Amino acid sequence: MLGNSRVSFFSDDDIELMKDKVFTLLATRGFKMEHPKVLKLLDKAGAIVDLNTGIVRFPKSFIDEKLRLAPREFSIGARNRENRLKVPRPDGTYYVRTGTGAHTIIDPKTDEFRLVNLSDVIFLARLADTLEHVDIFSVPTPSDVPAESADVHAVSTALQHIHKNVWIQPYSEKSVEYLTRLTQVASGGEKQAKENPAASIISCALSPLELKSMDAEIILQAAAKGLPIFACSLPSAGATAPITMPGVAILSAAETLSILITAQVINPGAPVIPTPLIYALDMASGRTMQSSPEAARGGALVNQFIKRAFNLPTNATGCGCDSPWHDGQSMIERTIHTMLIGISGVDVLGNSANLEVATTISPVQLVIDDEMNGMVQKILTKPVVNDDTMAWDLLSQAKPGMQFLSCDHTFKHCREGFRPKSFTRMTGEAWSKEGKKDLLERARERYFKLVETQPETTMSTDQVKEMASIVKKADVSIIGS
Repeated sequence: MLGNSRVSFFSDDDIELMKDKVFTLLATRGFKMEHPKVLKLLDKAGAIVDLNTGIVRFPKSFIDEKLRLAPREFSIGARNRENRLKVPRPDGTYYVRTGTGAHTIIDPKTDEFRLVNLSDVIFLARLADTLEHVDIFSVPTPSDVPAESADVHAVSTALQHIHKNVWIQPYSEKSVEYLTRLTQVASGGEKQAKENPAASIISCALSPLELKSMDAEIILQAAAKGLPIFACSLPSAGATAPITMPGVAILSAAETLSILITAQVINPGAPVIPTPLIYALDMASGRTMQSSPEAARGGALVNQFIKRAFNLPTNATGCGCDSPWHDGQSMIERTIHTMLIGISGVDVLGNSANLEVATTISPVQLVIDDEMNGMVQKILTKPVVNDDTMAWDLLSQAKPGMQFLSCDHTFKHCREGFRPKSFTRMTGEAWSKEGKKDLLERARERYFKLVETQPETTMSTDQVKEMASIVKKADVSIIGS
């Protein structure tokens, strides 16, 4: 089975019961889709499609057939091939993704909240490119470009300033074509994009059990062009989904499988990662929460259910918080959430750098989250057990009072420990002499040092010109200017 689940929320009998309910839900209730072309493809492939209502139902045999086509192991590409991500991650832990779509940023110079602009996308992309424990860059929403085509402007900018994978979230059906074309140019051409796409893309269900025309179009184009698809479900427990988490798990699994099955119909073998992003309604305030105990636990158990029931890779929210500020609440929420999702066996852990239920992003928080994820990954890495790691030769000859500091074995392994860059291990006296700087201050200092050393883009002039042309055409097509 994919991943290394270290905590179990369900018994085997629970998994089988809920899995059967997912099959029944997809076969009887089905889901609604607003895309005539994709509906016809599903109808031709053997799904039960009502072309008048747009309701699609999948018999169990049909689901089983398409699930067999979905790859369990594949690579997520990047402009720099050295940054390609093998899924599942070889060390059994997870890859890290930043948060997507935020409109607000906490300015690292002033600590003020302001709208994201295109220059922030550049700095964030370069920062993500530099940080060791960030693998996929999700793009925030800039305010200084046309709102209707902001996704195209932001993705074009991000692709030009990062050598890691860019996670695309389209904002309109019209933009999908231009976003996939930008990916092809950044990848070096259509053929190269199928072999090593510089971007991946998200298709989101509309809970409960609906797929908008835009998201069906995403599946249609991405599956055909070779872009990995993150099949997303965004249920809010108590609002757009049942308030009880087993019910949320069944709904989320049905929605993500609907996207995965549709992708296999369009292009058998298309890489798809089910992405249950679980929220919970706070009944006292009416606000949707991302890191409440209910939401965090829900994300872990839904992710684990999908992995165990269908043996598929998953992506879930981990970093991120409900607090609007990188304060103590933020640090506690994101640490609990990250560890809980990590031990559930997730393959991609998202929302690094996000605050305020994914509506705000902070570059300084990204520096902190990078280090936190490095620590969690270190904790979760499966240990190698052999004579060397058991230090058997040393232990078999150990004498009372013996010290191990000067042993060759210690020297051999002493550099394997995690070395913090923003976290401190100073004494109280040394910390006081250094100015009593807290974690946020130290991370801010590190951020500015990283900014000074961020490399320039290596994209060719021809690629930059072609991408600018695509953005211009997108503006004309989408907003008519």
